[in-house]
Amino acid sequence: MPNHVTDVGESWYAKTSTAFDEESSMPDIDVDVDQDMFSNSEYIEVLGNEYKPKAASMPSWLPHTKLGEAKTQPTNDSKLILENNRDVSQYTVEPNSDSLLILTPIKNNAKHLARYFALIDKLKYPRNRTSLAILVSDSTDKTQQMLIESRRWYQEQAPPELRFQRFDIYRQDFFYSLPRKQRHLREKQKERRTMMARARNYLWTRALQNEQWVLWIDGDLEYYPPNIVRDLMAYDKDVIVPNCLVRRRSIHSRWKHTVYDRNAWQETDQSRQVISKLKDDDFMVEGYKSLKTHRRYLDHFPKNETIVPLDGVGGTFTLVKSHVHRSGVGFPAWLFQHQVETEGFAKLAKAHGYGVYGLPYYYIRHVTD
Repeated sequence: MPNHVTDVGESWYAKTSTAFDEESSMPDIDVDVDQDMFSNSEYIEVLGNEYKPKAASMPSWLPHTKLGEAKTQPTNDSKLILENNRDVSQYTVEPNSDSLLILTPIKNNAKHLARYFALIDKLKYPRNRTSLAILVSDSTDKTQQMLIESRRWYQEQAPPELRFQRFDIYRQDFFYSLPRKQRHLREKQKERRTMMARARNYLWTRALQNEQWVLWIDGDLEYYPPNIVRDLMAYDKDVIVPNCLVRRRSIHSRWKHTVYDRNAWQETDQSRQVISKLKDDDFMVEGYKSLKTHRRYLDHFPKNETIVPLDGVGGTFTLVKSHVHRSGVGFPAWLFQHQVETEGFAKLAKAHGYGVYGLPYYYIRHVTD
């Protein structure tokens, strides 16, 4: 069962946030029926249509009572089915126009939370159309308590213009521990990314209601433009990502921006040749000199290509039309076309006929590891 956190405590956020300013009809079908399968019934009524079988009997395992004589009192089982149908109907309504659901899975993220909320507060998007859902997994620091305090401040104490439509916190531990220094080791990527896929699937399948857009944001971003949500929505793509950079010191001790998210890429003729030689269980991962995939990253495009089709995406800042998720496209926790998690999500989305795009010259920044 999902552990939905609702406790609240003293407002941590109010103390720290100021430090960061930056129907359809049934078709007529002619079906051949085995004569021995029926016994004593004139017809079966299906969704208001009278279906007259070619034989005169019903299957032996069905009640032999004629329809007009059947008991009308519902059984406990039928009540349960009806209740389930009502539950499903809540999640199949038309999306609320322009509503946005921000999703963030985090672990031991306490030191980045103030900046996380400060950046969200700067977003130029109506707060009454914005919902926020955060999944805490395997955290051993103060992340969960700080989130509880933040939720209380936003939803109970903050001015109305800062209150979210919903602010939900979930807790699900996967009992997976990997030292931070090992998180980028190549040999750890398949298990790590598989666990991240499970976390993302847990979150969106529980949090998504009638929102029109889903925005996946990392919990440790350093900067993104306040108008980025409207900017990305304006392209009207199923899936779209900006170019996520990171500042690193060069050999001359100067700060230099480089591409952080190497999970956003486009296949090339060379990369397809590499893939054609792989075994079914081979896992491909980007950003390692020991594995040349020959894919094209967002910093490989000329300036006249402001939006490009992609075959892989990362999850630092990914805007998704909610119908993509509702159609069953999630984050593979198994190999799909040699990918898992966000890159597997992009591959799966394209296999479903959705468009996946990137903006090479629209920049956001990740904190330096």
